[in-house]
Amino acid sequence: MDAIEAERTASALPGTRVRPTIGLREAVAVIVGVVIGAGIFKSPSIVAGLSGGASQMFALWIAGGVISLIGALCYAELTTAYPHPGGDYHYLQRAYGRSVSFLFGWARFSVITTGSIALLGFVFGDYMQQAIPLSFLPAGWGSTVYAVGVIVALSLLNLRGIRTGTGTQSVLTLAEILGLLLIVGAAALFTDAAPAPAAGPVPEVAGDAAAIGASLGMAMVFVLLTYGGWNEAAYISAEMRGGPRRMVKALALGIVIITALYLLVTWAYWKVLGMEGMAASEAVAADVMQQAFGTNGGRLISVLVAISALTSINATMIVGARTNYAMGCDWGPLRRMAEWDSERGTPTVAMTVQCVAALVLVAIGAALGGGFKSMVEFTAPVFWLFFLLTGISLFVLRRREPRTPRPFKVPLYPVLPLLFCASCAYMLWSSLSYVYSQTLGGLNAAWIGVAVLACGGVLLLLLRARSR
Repeated sequence: MDAIEAERTASALPGTRVRPTIGLREAVAVIVGVVIGAGIFKSPSIVAGLSGGASQMFALWIAGGVISLIGALCYAELTTAYPHPGGDYHYLQRAYGRSVSFLFGWARFSVITTGSIALLGFVFGDYMQQAIPLSFLPAGWGSTVYAVGVIVALSLLNLRGIRTGTGTQSVLTLAEILGLLLIVGAAALFTDAAPAPAAGPVPEVAGDAAAIGASLGMAMVFVLLTYGGWNEAAYISAEMRGGPRRMVKALALGIVIITALYLLVTWAYWKVLGMEGMAASEAVAADVMQQAFGTNGGRLISVLVAISALTSINATMIVGARTNYAMGCDWGPLRRMAEWDSERGTPTVAMTVQCVAALVLVAIGAALGGGFKSMVEFTAPVFWLFFLLTGISLFVLRRREPRTPRPFKVPLYPVLPLLFCASCAYMLWSSLSYVYSQTLGGLNAAWIGVAVLACGGVLLLLLRARSR
């Protein structure tokens, strides 16, 4: 037992032991559920507009799957060598110390995880308000009520235990997959192919090779954002049944399923609308379904997006609460969050705190409107910064802890980890460039991420003072 584990064990509360309770199917359902959200209903039209043709567009989606698989192999080494409910938090702590890991945990708690839950709650509310409007409420309240209701309901489900949470996740993920396959089936069976473009000179995407490369690079940003979230599997690594290698299978199988679904759905959009139609569409999935089923197709898409939001919310709750649990194990003033219900297999206090924080953000979102969505999106550089640091931690831990047993080692080391880190660095640079060009409330949006980390730094100083 090393110094970090000895310290954690000494400070652990009674009843905080994590037990293996999650099977391969449930782990894959969590991975697929976290990744496939509303992005696949919006990003393909943006990617089509930035691509020079269908072959480039499909190549970008394949490349996104390959990059995600490379990252999954890197995470497979970390999760099998250091299985822990803290996931990235734990790897960052071992590689860089408690200060860096706390700032990461604070960022997840304050905006990355809880902000995602709140935003997905509003997405669910918006589409449910279209399908089943709460007309008896004042204007604009329907989405908020739906968001509050779904966050509370799913939190209560997960507080009943990990079996209830993962069982719900399996059902929701299956419904989500069937919904996406419905789009593919509708395109294949009930619609005509888009007319071929008229013959003539091939339009240029941009004026020169550099501009074309920049356009494809921006398209890859949206592709990778749509693939984002598979790394959340790290937070259930300590709870996987069947040994560490089961996590390798879960990560690889999850990425393969996601890539196949994305390619099939993108093909469906392209078959019905063509490249120009995809690029011009504001709601590409709804346009396809309306061609297949008329006005009922639009309602089907509303239900499907709502199911996708539900699936992502539930999966995010499962993994997000485990970061709070890990912080409770490491910091004395936060010990209450380290309470683990062994019978239910869930961090009850951490899950409750996460629910309350998400509801607070829903209230802020209701007050700010679209500004809240922008505020959460503008913290993307913080996420990619810590994602990059996690990739680098693979090199740090191999050098610092060479004797640690590694049931799985990433192949072609160090080439694949370097490719993964390079993709993270590119996404960090892209998100910084975007945020720096935006404003919110008259301030440069880049200050939002700085403010999140600064608040975390103040809390870190307070926690260290109390610990002493």
